[in-house]
Amino acid sequence: MSTFEVIVATIGRAHGLRGEVALNLRTDQPEERLAPGTVFEVAGGQGQRTLTVRGTRLQQDRWYATFEEVTDRTGAESLRGTELALSVDAEEEAEEDPDAWYPSQLKGLDVRHVDGRELGTVTGIDHYPAQDLLLVRTPSGKRVQLPLVEQLVPEVDLEGGTVVADPPGGLFDELPEEDSDDGPDTSAPAPADER
Repeated sequence: MSTFEVIVATIGRAHGLRGEVALNLRTDQPEERLAPGTVFEVAGGQGQRTLTVRGTRLQQDRWYATFEEVTDRTGAESLRGTELALSVDAEEEAEEDPDAWYPSQLKGLDVRHVDGRELGTVTGIDHYPAQDLLLVRTPSGKRVQLPLVEQLVPEVDLEGGTVVADPPGGLFDELPEEDSDDGPDTSAPAPADER
């Protein structure tokens, strides 16, 4: 059985005085993945720790959660930025939605332009409220952030190991190499005048 990590949510700010936190969801199944009793192993200041979901609620399109191990605002504030991840069975997930993919599955895939040119390799994903950004390392080592939207990333082929991109002009353009014969060397200061 093949499994991989799925980030369910990132913990946001503390809410109230009794340990409740806001959640930035990364799943379209929050009721299932954040059910009471779900246990998350998370990295903390003192190594690994366990967070057990006590309850969740939805208020004005925002999800909030409480955990058995956190009972006050100070504890809740210390969780800010913590990622809640679960191990899932890849085969079960593929059966539910064969066109779905998870961020952890994209790392290391080749990124190719729609015309076939090599653009780089996926190194990760940054999650932002407006949209996710695909992090791509170009062959020259440049780091590019490509918005992960269908217009710019029309195809993700996990089996083929590629991501097809149609980036806007200039995003993947390399800066021209500077030719040292084209002018004076400005890397060192000119000598001071002697009197």
